[in-house]
Amino acid sequence: MHVNRRDAIRHGLMGGAATLMPMAARAAPTRVTAAPVRWIDGAAPTMHGGQTFGVAWPRGTVRKGTRLTVRTADGGAVPSQGWVTATWPDGSVKWTAHALPADVAPERLVVDEGRETSPSAPVRVSETADAVTIRSGALVWTIGRSGAALVRGASQDGRQVLGAVTLVGAVKGDPEAGTAVPFEGVIERVTIEQRGPVRAVVKIEGRHAAGERRWLPFVVRLYAYAGSAALRLVHSFVHDGDVAKDFVSALGVCASVPMTGALHDRHVRIATDGAMFVEGVRPLTGLRRDPGAAFRAAQVAGKATPPIADMAKSVAAVLERIPAWDSFRLEQPNANGFAITKRTAAGQGWVDAREGKRAPGLAYVGGPQGGAALASRYFWQRHPTALHIDGATGDAATLTAWLWSPEAPAMDLRPYHGTMGMEGYDAQNEGLSVTYEDYEPGWDDAKGIARTSELMLWALPATPETSVLARMAAMQAEPPQLMAAPAHLHAAGVFADYGLPDRSTPNRTAIENQLVNLIDFYIGEVDRRSWYGFWNHGDIMHTYDSDRHVWRYDIGGFAWDNSELSPDLWLWYQALRTGDARTWRFAEAMTRHTGEVDVYRLGRFKGMGTRHGVQHFSDSSKQPRVSNASYRRIFYYLTADERVGDLLRNLTTSDQTLTSVEIGRKVPGNKRPVLPAGTIEMTFGTTWCPLAAAWLTEWERTGDTRWRDRIVAGLDSIGRLPHGWMTGSAPFDLASGRFIDQNRPISFSHLNAVFGAVEVSAELIRLLDVPRYRAAWLEYCRWYNAPQAEYLAKFGPPFGPRNLREGHSRLTAYAAFQEKDSALASRAAAEFLSGDAGLGTWPSDPRHAVDGVVEWPFVSTNASAQWGLAAIQNLALIPEALDRGTIVAPRPRKGGDA
Repeated sequence: MHVNRRDAIRHGLMGGAATLMPMAARAAPTRVTAAPVRWIDGAAPTMHGGQTFGVAWPRGTVRKGTRLTVRTADGGAVPSQGWVTATWPDGSVKWTAHALPADVAPERLVVDEGRETSPSAPVRVSETADAVTIRSGALVWTIGRSGAALVRGASQDGRQVLGAVTLVGAVKGDPEAGTAVPFEGVIERVTIEQRGPVRAVVKIEGRHAAGERRWLPFVVRLYAYAGSAALRLVHSFVHDGDVAKDFVSALGVCASVPMTGALHDRHVRIATDGAMFVEGVRPLTGLRRDPGAAFRAAQVAGKATPPIADMAKSVAAVLERIPAWDSFRLEQPNANGFAITKRTAAGQGWVDAREGKRAPGLAYVGGPQGGAALASRYFWQRHPTALHIDGATGDAATLTAWLWSPEAPAMDLRPYHGTMGMEGYDAQNEGLSVTYEDYEPGWDDAKGIARTSELMLWALPATPETSVLARMAAMQAEPPQLMAAPAHLHAAGVFADYGLPDRSTPNRTAIENQLVNLIDFYIGEVDRRSWYGFWNHGDIMHTYDSDRHVWRYDIGGFAWDNSELSPDLWLWYQALRTGDARTWRFAEAMTRHTGEVDVYRLGRFKGMGTRHGVQHFSDSSKQPRVSNASYRRIFYYLTADERVGDLLRNLTTSDQTLTSVEIGRKVPGNKRPVLPAGTIEMTFGTTWCPLAAAWLTEWERTGDTRWRDRIVAGLDSIGRLPHGWMTGSAPFDLASGRFIDQNRPISFSHLNAVFGAVEVSAELIRLLDVPRYRAAWLEYCRWYNAPQAEYLAKFGPPFGPRNLREGHSRLTAYAAFQEKDSALASRAAAEFLSGDAGLGTWPSDPRHAVDGVVEWPFVSTNASAQWGLAAIQNLALIPEALDRGTIVAPRPRKGGDA
């Protein structure tokens, strides 16, 4: 059955396959309009370690090669370094990134046309065959090109203050009783990615070595900013071991710190959630005999003490009788408790020093002649973490930030259950029926997942004041961030349809309030439910269990959400439109998690993501809908983050994995279609659209038209199918990038348009004039949610099942907006406000208590994400129609599953 296009669409749109540069894109560039830039927290920070932020530009307004600079709001020069991160189809600049030196923090900034200003002490990079050297003022870092030391040392004014910095760890063969075998990182490749003057970036790649074994591939990027005494370390590793035999029992970054001077002039500082832990290696405070107020004050302040001759003789004569403390430990085994202990020497007992709840994650060791501080972001959120200081009484101390503490039980990434008799598909489908877990033996494998951590390493000329160290700890725990003003980003016309917050009418106010309420609820649930831990932090749960008053953490496919139905996009679009700091950081943590823990970076599932489950890797459904580039690219463009850039690039070839990974194999009654040679079965929304987002990003970043042509081939071939997008899926030719027509009937899936298909289709339709695809997409948008009678009158039976009507209202709204159809807009508003297969209720706060326990009254996280995206897009597309609708009255109810 051929589906006729609407006359209004057909007119003028059914020409050739694609006009690759629409008329709007050919317009002559106009003068650059200055882009306001703001701090997401609303005010300038007292300290930051350097800033990188992205700015979007409307198509055709910034010619390639245009110089852009950063100024204060009143026109003052600000040192900066800029580069292009994406271009429009006409070659004009779409996104730029800009870096500022550390602690340059005007309240308001603008990016405008002009020549950049260099910092007074620029970052300079030089290299030899053996090493890379970064100079910033009096500070010199030496970075190895081979061996185990990522950083071989750092000096201030020619005086060494930091020794070798290495990656360390250990592995056990048995998680409970095995002997830990140590390993260390070994460098294989070093690349200088940026050379200053504001920002330099060095990428180090390698593997960890344990004897002859080379495993756990790593990428560590070192960032140096002008004006900073620190290197930012972005540490990523992939677990490529055998999860049944390789239990990582420690993983960390270790720095050697030269120690000079008397033991009472050596200082240890550890940040806590209360007062700073401030101690001397040999304490001069609290003694029975007083060494003198000047000595006590100097040690506490981190200064050199007066000469020993000035010390009270009752203390000076017996200094050796005062215990000197060689080792210190801060252990954060969970999200709500830490302990600090110390001891004088190996073989001696540990002494309890302090306890607290949530340490920010910074430690310092050194003295008046220099020292080092090391801080880890998400310290308590990514437990079990630790900070260790050893050798403080010797010639060199070691300062280690443990990403996985050696004092904790080893990582256990084994599947959480056995086969349970589910060797065959029939039994597996029975399991899916009762627990919602798509299980197949051997597919619940963690091999190939990754994790990225962020650290700061300071090489310091002297012990900082305690207040400075506290600011350093706070800065790393919650880094300040610049963001282009939401109004500017919106006006640039990047990404899909969204609008700025609008509270001009009662209904719009109610929707805006609910958007805020939902964000607040989930941020609160992360803390109330302690959704923390090394592998868990950044994700949220899928569905609530109203009988136990817990989320279904142990029930098959109902546990961790793993990006199901696009919460990542919901959060980022809300951050784009509001610039809200809490939403930004919530979305950022999710991006760090879902892009690596939920996605395979090597092995047989490379490029695939894992469907929601009890463990992030436990479900046997491996699909591009989870590895989705749409979930990463907003963060990439707002921050120019190189690690996320790597992940996006890696997804461009994910379609090749589908030749050996069958993602639709077990649906009861499903018949495998006969496919031509060189093709794979591919759904449009859950597979092709995520891949198209990766190809789009690569085309924008590089200008390589091969990726554009691959997108156009897919767009045009979908549009040529007799039923267009309503076909649902078709054979995909890997070589040409085109779908093959097998004259298939209409097939709807409620999942096809809820994994970024709406967003990437809107972008592609604006960027590339492919009339057939535009018509096919508008047809799908109009008819997915259509009333049954209307649909049957148009196409005849079968009608087929539908779901997520509330979320899909944004499809109807898109068609209404594009076709200027007011009746369709009213239908979209009714669909959205009905709550059908969505949230179903509109309380002022999406929580209520049962037996004193705050519970979730709605359907699921999936419904929340889809409601959020529908709300944002409908507010932009059909606001007047929303005003005519009726908001559903509050009626809390217990939830089920979408």
